[in-house]
Amino acid sequence: MPYEGDIYRPPSEAHSLIVQVTVGCTHNRCAFCSMYKAKQFRLKPFEEIRADLEAARRYNRHVERIFFADGDALCMTTEKLVRLLDAVHVLFPECTRIGIYGRASHILRKSEAELVRLREAGLGIIYIGAESGSDEVLRRIDKGETAAEIAEAVQKAERVGLQTSVTFIIGLGGRELTREHAIKTGEMISAMGASYVGLLTLLLEPAAPLYADLQSGKFELLSPLEAVEELELMLAHTDCKAETVLRSNHASNWLALKGTLPQDKERMLREIRVGKADASMLRPEGYRAL
Repeated sequence: MPYEGDIYRPPSEAHSLIVQVTVGCTHNRCAFCSMYKAKQFRLKPFEEIRADLEAARRYNRHVERIFFADGDALCMTTEKLVRLLDAVHVLFPECTRIGIYGRASHILRKSEAELVRLREAGLGIIYIGAESGSDEVLRRIDKGETAAEIAEAVQKAERVGLQTSVTFIIGLGGRELTREHAIKTGEMISAMGASYVGLLTLLLEPAAPLYADLQSGKFELLSPLEAVEELELMLAHTDCKAETVLRSNHASNWLALKGTLPQDKERMLREIRVGKADASMLRPEGYRAL
């Protein structure tokens, strides 16, 4: 199956068949992100995607999960997405879940009836990069969406039975906004009711616009201890009413956590305090990666 450029997928889709249905990202301006800077966004034609699926079928005897890449493939019209979902189930009847990246703005543009139609056609989970619960942090990174819009999109998807997996980035506010970023993110995790929340820690590559601010000293990365303290403050300000699975086991993180809110909150806070007191609990710098 041919792919254009580098391909990215969520960690939980590691064993999924990755099908590139768009090239690049519709927004492609987030200051921390270098993933799609070398790509010009475009939609792939249905027949090209169908041919990719047919090629994948010839080489894969059993596929349980499929992921639609690139960034924000949910931008496609509902009609085209339904055609793709139908094609998947014809060619891969054994497939149990189809996932997709989606910006909050594109969830909000679809009606609840459209989202229900996508769910009934087989879409199972939408991965959303929220990044921060702070509007000031979102403004500075040029996210193009507010915290309220992202939370509303998550609530809308979950309301119609579509699971969401929402990502936030520890350290994204730098030293200057660490407290605001942590508290507002914790409050947003509480309010939005996502099925899953994933926490990453900021790593910057030279192609990311924010990298220039790092080099000039305008932006300061958190130290390992500061990042763990931000994680602690973030978790302390969660007050989830519905169950939310939380993970900070991405390779970028200094400290790996896993649990379900609200019931595992105090246990995870205790683990954070142990990590703060014992640096050997933290991932060595050389083992951190995007």
